[in-house]
Order: sequence, then structure tokens, then C-alpha cells
Amino acid sequence: MKVEVYDTTLRDGAQTQGISFSVSDKIRIAEKLDSLGVHYIEGGWPGANPKDVDFFKKATKLKLKNSKLVAFGATRRANTDVAKDATMKGLLCSNVDVITIFGKSWDLHVKEVLKTTLDENLKMIEESITYLKSKGKTAIFDAEHFFDGYRENPSYALKTLAAAERGGAAKIVLCDTNGGTLTSSVFEIVKEVKEKVKTPLGIHAHNDSDMAVANSIAAVQAGCVHVQGTINGYGERCGNANLVSIIANLKLKLGVDCISDISIKELTETAYYIAETSNMKLGDNQPFVGSSAFAHKAGVHVNAIVKNPRTYEHMDPARVGNRRKLLISELSGKSSILEKAQEIDVELDKEAPETKRILKLLQDLEHKGYHFEAAEASLKLFMKKTVKKLKKFFELKEFRVSVEKRTKGKIISEATIKLKVNGKLEHTASLGDGPVNALDNALRKALKDFYPSLNEMHLTDFKVRVLDEKAGTEARVRVLIQSQDKTDSWWTIGVSENIIEASWQALVDSVEYKLLKDSEKNLRQRRIRLRRKK
Repeated sequence: MKVEVYDTTLRDGAQTQGISFSVSDKIRIAEKLDSLGVHYIEGGWPGANPKDVDFFKKATKLKLKNSKLVAFGATRRANTDVAKDATMKGLLCSNVDVITIFGKSWDLHVKEVLKTTLDENLKMIEESITYLKSKGKTAIFDAEHFFDGYRENPSYALKTLAAAERGGAAKIVLCDTNGGTLTSSVFEIVKEVKEKVKTPLGIHAHNDSDMAVANSIAAVQAGCVHVQGTINGYGERCGNANLVSIIANLKLKLGVDCISDISIKELTETAYYIAETSNMKLGDNQPFVGSSAFAHKAGVHVNAIVKNPRTYEHMDPARVGNRRKLLISELSGKSSILEKAQEIDVELDKEAPETKRILKLLQDLEHKGYHFEAAEASLKLFMKKTVKKLKKFFELKEFRVSVEKRTKGKIISEATIKLKVNGKLEHTASLGDGPVNALDNALRKALKDFYPSLNEMHLTDFKVRVLDEKAGTEARVRVLIQSQDKTDSWWTIGVSENIIEASWQALVDSVEYKLLKDSEKNLRQRRIRLRRKK
């Protein structure tokens, strides 16, 4: 069985609160989606805004290898000549071969939103598709609010599909626009519709009831051969169906041909890339691709996973480009330490003094307030430092942070840092919105000429927790910092009675981890090149 994957991240996903794509953002995402191998990329609504007009001008020049670019719009307006309709003109000006239009399939919308007759709405659907076809376009029809319409007036909802079919739609997509339909109903309705409609069916689900992925899978099982959604589930209100989970479930659980065996391994990297480009944080607990999707805490789970990963994992994380994580805490035993050491390429023996030392140090640090299960990047650095396997990327000499409140002005933070890098002393200063931001700016300013890849990373989250509130201002604080680059996201930690010191510890770890990650990647690439030469 083959199913087409239709991505609407650039249109529906752009309606997410907090997302505002530039034209260059949309171009980059389109190229990444093409690399993943989705069949259709819906670019936006040409004519609706200048940004989408500009996007289609530039996007049609892209040399897409796997995907077809799609323009999106509505049917003609009521009581309007289709050839003179502004939406139709805008769609044709996009210069793409595939156009998706949506039309009302719920009589409630026809009467109360369009303020027209039921018969006129049917003409709007049929004439719009016929017109696009006459211009040499492949037309896909999105039956908006279909499931709500079918429940209240099944006869009319089916008439809208028949109108699209008469017009020559290549696909008819059943939309759960309000996201309120239950999975069992989706399955039953799709089965019923499939018996009455010859045109291949698709599904477009929203996530307002947290059912969008399940509803999409059920629709495919009921006969849909075309599935729409967005990467990471971006979209208005509660979002659209998450294509990441849909692709993984279709390909790996149902054996459906939707993307290639090679591309499925790029799923995690694609999810992070598009989250980064969207300026959004990828959820740690996002199924399949999140950093916690295959994370196991110490105890029974870790012990079982070491013996056989199938005991607590529904699939091999490598199949989607993710990886297993064994979380280390004060509950850890030697088996967890050894497994983690092997994961980060540190040779340890169960009875070796280093193993016992690492375990003892971890327990002491956790007692002081460190929380390594939430900061795996700091854990990796700690273990490599303990066994003296970590390169010293830079050496801090001193830093100073000042905070100034000017009259009728905002608070300004300034950080000054002295570092030694490769034997050279660097002395820099930088401003920031707060002391941590100023420190981050100053640190990267001092290192950017030595390590240009630091320009790829930025801080995405900052958390502070007071560990002993009864101690008042002398209490220890724990700072967690999340950082992100084009492919990964990681957490680091610092603990101190001084919040600036704790922040500095976590900040330095975040930078060191990025540099370690890059150096390991470069080493792997050199080894591959050497093997090829041999």
C-alpha cells in the first residue's frame, strides 16, 4: 500500500501562535521537506498576503527532487464568475502545477458563514475545480468541516464531494477542521464515504481533542491514500496532525510505503531543524523524535534495557534517527554507569576504581542538588573529565557582571570575561538583557574566532530552582539551561549559593558540550574518509 504525504507546515503550521516565518525560512523548510521525501509541500495562499506571493516567486525556482509545490486557496466566491474571481487569479499566478482549494461541506457554514444557498455552494465547488483543470492544473479538494457536516447532514456533505468529483478533483480530502471527531467515528465515516466516492480519499485532521494522529492513522486504515499534516504538529489552536508521528507509525508499524527507508532515519533531524527554523522548542516528550522518547531512568527499566532493549522500548530509536538515553541519578548502579560510559566512548570496567569513583561523585553531587537526569550534556562532560578524556577548549581567568538601572531607562547588564584559548588571552565585554544573557554574549564573543560553530547555537530555556527555601538568601539554587543548534537540543546544569555562579557553570557546560559534539563529529568524519582511502 502506498500513501501520499502532504505537508502544510508552511501554511497551516504558520498559524501557530508564536511562529512567524520569513520567506527565507519557508524556502529552507521547503528544501528540508523535499529532502525528507514528502510528496506535496503546501507553500501558502498566493494573493492573500505579499509574503506568500514572494515565496511562490522564489520557490518555483527551487529544484525539488521529491516533492511537488502546492498553492492553497478557496473556491470562487458566491455568485461570481469563476474566471474573474480574485482567489482563482491569485492561485494561477503562483505558477505551480498542483492547487488545493477548500470548500464548505457543512450546511451550517454555507448558510451562516457564506450566506448563500446550498445549491450555489455546490456550483462554487464544481466550477472552481473545473476551471483549474481547464488551466492544466491538478486540483485537490479539501472538504472543510466534513466530519461535522456528515454527522448533521450526511446527504448534503456527500453532495459536496460529488460536486468535487464532477469537477475532476484528483484527490478529495476529508477534513476534521474543528478537531472534535473521535477515532472510531473517523474510521466508520471514511469506510462509508469510500463506498460512495470513486476519487482517491485523503485525511486532514486537527488536534483539538488530542486525536489528530490516531484519526489520521485510522483514516488510512479505512481507505485514505493521502494524509495531510504538519511537522511537529504545528497549527492553529491545538495544532494539526503531527506528520512526524504519522510517518513513523505508517512506515514502521503498518509497513505503508510513505517515504523511503533512508529518509525515515532523517525524521529526528528534520523535526529539530524545522523546530529551530520556526523558533520553537521541540518537546522533550514528543513521540519518536523527542530527547525523552527513549529515555530510561535508573532502576528496573535500566537494568532490563541493558539486557534487552525490547523490554521497555516499542522500537529501535535508530530507525527514526533518535537514540536511547539511560538517565543517571543517585539511584544509579554500576550497570547504569557502565552503559553510559560505553555510550559516550569511555572505557570502564565494573570493578575499576574509576567506576566506583564516578558513582560516588555522582551521588555526592546529587546530594548537593545536581540533577543529572535532567542535564545529560553536563553528565557526559563530567564523566569525560573524571577519566581525563575531555579536551580543555578554554580556560577561565576571571569574569565580572554588573547590573545598572539608569534614570528613566531600562536595566542594563554588562559582562566582562578573561579567557585563555590555545595559549592566547582573550578579554571581552558584552551587554545583555540580563546577567546570564550578558555572560553568554561575552563568552561566545571571546570564543567565536576560535570556534565559529558556536554561531549555530543559542539558549532556548533557562530554569532556576531554590533547593532549600528555609535557608533564605543563603540557599543553594539549581540552574538548568537548554541550548540548541541546527540538529540537537541539550540541557546543562549548575548548582551554587550564588545564582550567577550556578548560571555560569551551566553556561560553560552548554558551550563545552557543543564544542565536544562538533569535535566528535569531525573525528568520525575523518575516520570515514580514512577508511574510504584504504
